[in-house]
Amino acid sequence: MANSSDLPPLNRQFVAHFGEMGSKWGINRTVGQIYALIFLSERALNADEIAEMLEFSRSNVSMGLKELQAWRLVRLRHHPGDRREYFEAPSDVWEIFRVLAEERRRREIEPTLSMLRNALLESPTSDAERHAQERMREMHDLIDRLMKWFDDVQRLAPETAMKLMGMGSTVTKVLTLKDRISGGSASKKKAAE
Repeated sequence: MANSSDLPPLNRQFVAHFGEMGSKWGINRTVGQIYALIFLSERALNADEIAEMLEFSRSNVSMGLKELQAWRLVRLRHHPGDRREYFEAPSDVWEIFRVLAEERRRREIEPTLSMLRNALLESPTSDAERHAQERMREMHDLIDRLMKWFDDVQRLAPETAMKLMGMGSTVTKVLTLKDRISGGSASKKKAAE
């Protein structure tokens, strides 16, 4: 059976890094390491193999795999004649990014938008509430616009999205040129009013 010393140094480094980064991304270190191992693996792994390779308890691996399944970051596979469950990560990195972004949106952004929508339906009873509601409207409008942009990007073919990301500062230069030709940006016009 394999253990962590059987992992190539580059793989060990990646797995360790994902564990450390996991806590910064809102998942625990064990889950991050399990995902990194599965992501790098050339074949689907079962829970016993993962536990042995990472030197984790079987129960920690089972809980980590359930969390990864809830995030839709691993797929369950069965092998003919083998009752064990095997896990693999999607092979397309763009698909992984999409799933992760969709899950974060569902868990973190949608509840915030819902709260903001409800707050904007309230009738303010004081100047302080009117001010707070206007600030909430600004936040809602920005998040809503970002989510509409995100939906547009999600509909793009991966190759097109990669080209768009590769344009980077070129898009900014085009927009700046457009503003110069048209007499300035909307924010400058608003500030001048």
